[in-house]
Amino acid sequence: MLAKIAGWRYRSSPMDPSSNQTVSYNEKLLLSLTSLLKFCSFTNAVGMMRYGEYVDILGVSVDSFDPATNAAIGRGGDTDKNQHVNRMLKVRELCSNQGILFKMNTVVCSLNHDEDMNEHVSRLEPYRWKAFQCLILKGENAGGPNDINDARKLQVSKGQFDAFIDSHSGQSMLIPEPNTVMQNSYLMLDEELRFLDCSENGKVPSQSILKVGVEQALSQAGFDDLMFHKRGGIYAWTRERSISN
Repeated sequence: MLAKIAGWRYRSSPMDPSSNQTVSYNEKLLLSLTSLLKFCSFTNAVGMMRYGEYVDILGVSVDSFDPATNAAIGRGGDTDKNQHVNRMLKVRELCSNQGILFKMNTVVCSLNHDEDMNEHVSRLEPYRWKAFQCLILKGENAGGPNDINDARKLQVSKGQFDAFIDSHSGQSMLIPEPNTVMQNSYLMLDEELRFLDCSENGKVPSQSILKVGVEQALSQAGFDDLMFHKRGGIYAWTRERSISN
């Protein structure tokens, strides 16, 4: 309701909020979409049949196609056989069957920056493939006493990140996002509906939109509108559907 009052456009979803991310922007920024950005029971045939019509894009995190690297990063322990590739291909097939756009997200870090992913990416044929330089934020993953994780050992230099991008430059759907592009060009809300300002290398919460409204809270988000547009934040993400919204 607050988003509507502020002039934002969005599409709601009937899914479990813990598995769904509905991203909305005001008319000055872009449009709206319903997207899934992590694995859940949705990514099987039954879930796709039940909920697929409500989803425009499925974004999947794929940081490596090597089972040992995935285990080292913390994405599963199946180091004896590469089930990850098969799972990705199955999800890709389910998306194709339902007309859902398939997007890949890869965090380039010290464990995968020299991996050649070209063969597997070509097989998956994602609509978009975003490659993010591992970003360290105080209060999140900088190893401080109140941080959730310590990801400093996973950092890569700009040169290492650029080398990864160069080695995959033949992938037309690749969208590189180094720290300078990524850090302030996304809008994030926490569980109290506060925007998180990352402009000072941390996550500083705004006032809640429930208390001050969307526009005032957004002004405290540290959001870089120009960088958002520069990185291609506006793109064709919708698909044809017969249901009413």
